[in-house]
Amino acid sequence: MLSTRKSPCSVGFAGFTPFHVAGISTVRAFIFDMDGTLADTMPYHQLAWDALLPDLGVTIDRDEFFRWSAGLTNREIFPRLLGRDIPVAELTALSEQKEVHYRDLYRPHLRTLPGVVPFLERTLNAGYARAVGSAAPPANLDLVLDGLNLRHYFQAIVGGADVARGKPDPEIFLRAAERLGVAPKDCVVFEDAPAGIEAARRAGMSCVVVSTTLDRDQVRAMGKDAAHVVHVIDDFTDPSLESLFSAP
Repeated sequence: MLSTRKSPCSVGFAGFTPFHVAGISTVRAFIFDMDGTLADTMPYHQLAWDALLPDLGVTIDRDEFFRWSAGLTNREIFPRLLGRDIPVAELTALSEQKEVHYRDLYRPHLRTLPGVVPFLERTLNAGYARAVGSAAPPANLDLVLDGLNLRHYFQAIVGGADVARGKPDPEIFLRAAERLGVAPKDCVVFEDAPAGIEAARRAGMSCVVVSTTLDRDQVRAMGKDAAHVVHVIDDFTDPSLESLFSAP
């Protein structure tokens, strides 16, 4: 589940209609998830979990774990995973153990998804607002955003340390929109995970799904819960993204 998967095609998704007639009045801002969206980090997160969980005596179904955990903060994941309340000191230590290992694994493979920088440059030149909305802890945000020289593209960065609840709660995306000074209905979210897609729906935002972890059929299977999805793309070189710039 967490290895890179490509969708068979990428076209306007919601009703198979072009973006500008998909019920969106205006587009003023783009909000980007980070893991699995700006960079294909999810396989390295899974490797870090694989290394840690046996030490905790926990056996998981990978698909099920991904379904409920992707988009949550570690302070939400570990208590559910272990089935008990966790003292702050223990939670901090477990989170640090997992995330340090993840960063060590991913650092040699640090790269954006294809087309990320040209797309961000185009949004910058066209005057759109941009934010990151991620449940990642600060050091993970630093690794990707600074390691790939992306931070300067974003007027707002909302991470897991900035919110009380991770995805599918809409708090991350709503806070990002608030910091940008843009109404939720005028924001388009880029996401890869079910919880993030749901968070965009609850926030009242349209969504473009990046198919690093879900393919097009899996998004379609979400039914009405994916009615706000306007495109499913392989990466940011996808020609369907052109329609984002022709929206009213």
